[in-house]
Amino acid sequence: MSLPLPELVRILQALLLAAREPLSLDRLQALFSDAERPAREELKEALQMLQAEAENTSQELVELASGFRYQIRADYAAWVSRLWEEKPPRYSRALLETLALIAYRQPVTRGEIEEVRGVSVSSQIIRSLEDREWIRVVGHREVPGRPALYATTRHFLDYFNLQSLKDLPPLDEIRELAEVEEKEWQDELDQAPVSPLLQLPDEEAGDESLDQEQDEALLEAPLPEVSELTFADLAQRFDPPDEDAQDEQDQ
Repeated sequence: MSLPLPELVRILQALLLAAREPLSLDRLQALFSDAERPAREELKEALQMLQAEAENTSQELVELASGFRYQIRADYAAWVSRLWEEKPPRYSRALLETLALIAYRQPVTRGEIEEVRGVSVSSQIIRSLEDREWIRVVGHREVPGRPALYATTRHFLDYFNLQSLKDLPPLDEIRELAEVEEKEWQDELDQAPVSPLLQLPDEEAGDESLDQEQDEALLEAPLPEVSELTFADLAQRFDPPDEDAQDEQDQ
């Protein structure tokens, strides 16, 4: 017998507040016994009620690539950050450019990244991205040497508050950022072929479930929303270190 909706709402809230990671619908269902397990539609209705409850508070319930989680609204991030003395990590522009290329052109090889950027990609940058679980090897290009193909992960989507790759900011926003910061490599980015993961399905075909399955197949299950994240926001998060430190990291 299913639980009453009001009780289900409170249980889900408790689970999501206690969890240290996003919880998917499947994971939430598995936390109930067979006798009280709610249907997926009941879960969705209860989660929508929780999202509505949070609208006028300092937190929000968002759906990410890995599931649902509570988080503090961006408006209050400056105050919350004062709880921790250590500063957030800073990353070089070289790392940010490499990550952007992988995100928008995946699956992509290291050589293809270097061709677009016009400079070599250090092993340290690739290792840093892998250590943070933002990228992974998803295969090998069938050419001499069989170079590794890199793609982003669910952890990358969760970190940047994205539900799917199609929530990435449009390339036009990146071009505008490039003009401000005089980043010529962005022109090369526009000329590179678009990743199949970012090509929207034919409106007439309109099969979203099929499109989602293609994402999963390309980036391995379980792969695949910043609800208003722009690439400028992304760049601000990666405020570059001083030039000397950046040179050391790029080596």
